[in-house]
Amino acid sequence: MTPAAMDLELNETQKLIAESARDFAARVVAPRAAELDKSGVFPSETVQGLAEQGLLGVNLPSRYGGAEAGVVSYALAMIEIAKACASTAVTMAVTNMVGEVVQTFGSEAQRDEHLPKLTSGEHVTGAFALSEPGAGSDAANLTTTATKTDAGWVIDGQKQWITNGGYAGLFVVWARTSGPGAKGISTFLVKKDTPGLSIGRPENKHGLRGSNTVPLTFDECLVPASALLGEEGMGFRVAMMALDGGRIGISSQAIGIGTAALEASVAYAKERQAFGRPIADFQAIQWMLADSRTELEAARLVCLRAATLKEKGAAFTREASISKLFASEAANRVCNRAMQIHGGYGYTREFPVERYLRDVRITTIYEGTSEIQRMVIARDILR
Repeated sequence: MTPAAMDLELNETQKLIAESARDFAARVVAPRAAELDKSGVFPSETVQGLAEQGLLGVNLPSRYGGAEAGVVSYALAMIEIAKACASTAVTMAVTNMVGEVVQTFGSEAQRDEHLPKLTSGEHVTGAFALSEPGAGSDAANLTTTATKTDAGWVIDGQKQWITNGGYAGLFVVWARTSGPGAKGISTFLVKKDTPGLSIGRPENKHGLRGSNTVPLTFDECLVPASALLGEEGMGFRVAMMALDGGRIGISSQAIGIGTAALEASVAYAKERQAFGRPIADFQAIQWMLADSRTELEAARLVCLRAATLKEKGAAFTREASISKLFASEAANRVCNRAMQIHGGYGYTREFPVERYLRDVRITTIYEGTSEIQRMVIARDILR
């Protein structure tokens, strides 16, 4: 398949996954979203519900409890969950991401041990421990170390901005095992409650307040030799491949948030009266709604294109970055318009658009900033 080719018709599995996620989101996720945002409490019951719906392993084999529904189905499900609650969606996204990393690079023993626990919710969630206080976008310069000993590997260092970190049963951890640069990095699977692993205080975030984000400290954290994921020294490759897939998930999240903001704007514009008629009658409002719909439709297409390429085993790094860049920037514009349409009411917590605006902001930052996506795209153009 060439990068330009894509079947725009969803198959029955994809439709079923999307409908199932939409129903679960409406019944369970959306009614809890505002309270999760207000309280900051991790949605444990909702996450278990995601597991029961098959949404913690959408693209994982059925023998491990996964839905085996493909990457497009995963993107569609993420859109529906994010439309209801962005915090719940990022918890789902990272757990799926961890599962795919283990599936792709893990040994059969690692898959057998961890994948059923991820898909069933026994691990509660997974966590992706790459970023550090001094190494976010510049992941090749991470400083956490793993020293080989007769007993296994001893990990020392700090990680930052770890989604799900306070509740995850399994951490995928990147550490330096040899010299500087990308070639000196390896990947490890670390279970919760491993001695030497400490969970820091949850971050007080601007948005996604119902998701858990913490720093981690590894202090002589001993893991067995079998904890090495893939080969020694291939950790940077593992991280980059995982981030390519993760960018499809964040694109989907952004589209879901933007869609919720647009739907809220349409409903408000039809109801709100000004100068003796609904504000939806005014061209200024109509053009904002039209721009938002156009951008979201385009974002959905580029996202599903990247998902289709990944699902078919084709190269998709460029398309994932295009999708992440466009969808996240577009969704931010959509949410800003939603706030403008709602006026002063949108600035209060009586209406959900202020939450959408807070939640969507991070989509241009995590899983690679918009600036990093532009670097990836430009490098591909100029090679």
